This record gives sequence, structure tokens and C-alpha cells, in this order.
Amino acid sequence: MFPAARQRCSCICFFFFEDMISFNRNISLPPRFGGRMVLNDKENSVGKIVLVTGGFGFIGRHLVADLLRHGYQVRVLDNVVEQVHPTGEPERIRGAEYIIGDIRDPSLCRHALEGAEHVAHLAAEVGVGQSMYEIARYVGANELGTAVLLEALIDRPVRSIVVASSMSVYGEGLYRDRDGRLHNAIRRRVDVSGADSWDPVDDAGLPFEPAPTDEEKPVDLASIYALTKFAQERAVMIFGQAYGVPAIALRLFNVFGAGQALSNPYTGVLANFASRLANGERPLVFEDGKQRRDFVHVEDVARAFRLALEVPSAAGQVINIGSGRSYSITQVAELLAAAMGVPELRPEILGKARRGDIRHCFASIERAQDLLGFRPKHLLETSLDPFVEWVKGQTVIDRSAQMRSELEQRGLVA
Repeated sequence: MFPAARQRCSCICFFFFEDMISFNRNISLPPRFGGRMVLNDKENSVGKIVLVTGGFGFIGRHLVADLLRHGYQVRVLDNVVEQVHPTGEPERIRGAEYIIGDIRDPSLCRHALEGAEHVAHLAAEVGVGQSMYEIARYVGANELGTAVLLEALIDRPVRSIVVASSMSVYGEGLYRDRDGRLHNAIRRRVDVSGADSWDPVDDAGLPFEPAPTDEEKPVDLASIYALTKFAQERAVMIFGQAYGVPAIALRLFNVFGAGQALSNPYTGVLANFASRLANGERPLVFEDGKQRRDFVHVEDVARAFRLALEVPSAAGQVINIGSGRSYSITQVAELLAAAMGVPELRPEILGKARRGDIRHCFASIERAQDLLGFRPKHLLETSLDPFVEWVKGQTVIDRSAQMRSELEQRGLVA
């Protein structure tokens, strides 16, 4: 039903520096612009070089294609990590320039920035669960990698930098109590178990009602991954303010679409479910399956990055990028099973929680609408058919049992 084919694109993550570096030296670079306080707009940006770190990744590939369609020159810096790219380097997108190597190599970063006028920084290790035991790997790639990039930018200033942050920095989302009051500092016990105790509750034992989370909600870091994404975000914003470089952080919610790493169990939930279903297995769902998330299509995310490069008023802002809708995890599993033609493969509810996971979080996207003119064009319930068609052409290895075992061995499942 799902014939084997080489997976062409996936999300990006980084290991430590590898010696193999390739750099195309036969390129024509535009003169360096003068001055660091130049705010960006579409008219002045088209035709300029955008450096996309992590450009072989799931979101990165879609961003590269979107930028090329809109007249930008694109340069990619990527490390092609085996966990994400098990078959090796993905197919290159015609028209883009590629540099293969680790972002933590200072000389490589300086090469990649030559002539670039904008940076979209997506290079990062991705995975809440794995970050809780491969701590040095996540801190090294995400925090150190960003630091090396920013140091290189001191001598090679750009017109703007947009960094991929994450909804994970919020921890739990916003909640309302029974009187309608908003609460922005809700935490639940991490050792919860039982069908009646998954949701955060008030003093009377009544569950709070989840509400859309806006950018004013205080950060509450519940995982090492969240910690590193917040460090990336703040480092870029502090750098931008200090050096006069317009900087924008996009807090991405759950991104889905063609190109996800189907054999990497630490990435998106939709990819994990697709891997199980493609192998005739039921999707594995932690807790009771009623936890709610916001799913945003990768093409909408790519467009949001481009808009952030083009809109001067976005400088200095942190902006949610989501669909503005919420879906239960069980609902997502059932929608995907139906789209893949196997509705009988109902989700397996595990009744266990992973350390670092939160209960509910979905986006308020009013700021993205107001500042970027961003409105999602692809909703989950109407966008699964193209995703399923893409899955059918992939080699899908289900590693979810391995992921679950690794977490359980370390006591990270309650």
C-alpha cells in the first residue's frame, strides 16, 4: 500500500562538527550593503541573498522553495544528520546554493554569510522527549550553534534575521477558570496517572478550560528542548538590539505537511502517526488523547518566514505562527487514519505521560495577522490528502517503540 521510495526531505537536526564541508566557490556575490539599521521591505529584499540554516530540513526546504518563487536568491547551510536523513543528502532544490557542514564551525559560518543580506535561522535539534536525556547534544547544537552564527554576523551584518522559536517555550498554554478569569502560570503534576487527573485543576478539583495562548503569556520551560529554543530566541533578539539588526522570532506551533521525517520518532506527532499507520500499526497516544494542540501547515509557516523578512514593523517582535485552531490528539489520529484508508486502526491510548510534555497549548494568531498579514491557508482537516499521497511514496520505518523504550528506561514516562 505504501511502496518504498527514498525520502526526499525532512526536518533538520545537528550533531557535532563533521569534517566534510563543501562550498561552491564559483558564485557571484553582490556588494556588501552599508549600515546596520536598514529596515527591510519586500521591494528592497527581492533578489537579495537569504541564508537559510537548516535548509535541508522539513520547514527549511519549503522555505527555500517559497523564497525562490518570490525572486530571492537562496543559500542553504545544513549538516545532513543521519537521524533525520537516514538515506543521505536529500535532493537539492534547483536554483539554491548549498553548503554542507556544521553551523558550529566559525569559518563555515563566515563563508555562508558572505554576501548574504538576510538570515532565516532554522538549524536546530528537534524533539522534546529526546532532549531530556541527550542534553549536551541539544544544548550544543541549538545554543552553541546560534552563538557561533551570531558571532559571525558581527563582522558580516545583515538587514534582518528571523529565528525559528517554538510554542514549547510557553509550557502550558493559557487557561480560564470557572469564573472566566485567565491564568497564565498553570502547571500540572508530572506524576499524574488515571483518566480523571490529566488536566490541571483548581483548588476545588475542577479542571481549567484551555484558552488560545498569545505572546504575552509568560515563558514556562518544561523541557530541555524548550530551554534551548528560548535561548536561541533570546540570543537573536538581544543580538539584534545590540547591533542594530532587525530581529524577529517566530514561535512555531505543531507544523505538518509533506516532507516530515517519517522515520524520526522525536519529530512531529502527525509524522509519528503516519509511520505507524503505514506499517499497519495503531497510533500510540500518550495520556488520554484529549490533550489539545494547534497544527499549522508547513507552507503557511514558510510564507510566515518570508513575510517576516518583508515587513518592517515585525522587527523586534516575537510572533506566534499557528492555525488559530485546536485539535485533540485522538482527533488527529482518527482524521489521519481515515485519510490513509485505515479507519479501523484506532489510536492506542497509553494512559501514561512523558516528562516534559504539557497538556494543552494552541495559538492566538492575532499578532501575526496584524503585523504580517498572516492568515493560514491550509487547515488540518482539509490538507491531509496531499500529505497522505506523499507518505505513499516514502520508505517508512516505524521507530516509535524504540522511542518509547528509550524514554521508559530512563524513567521519563509516568
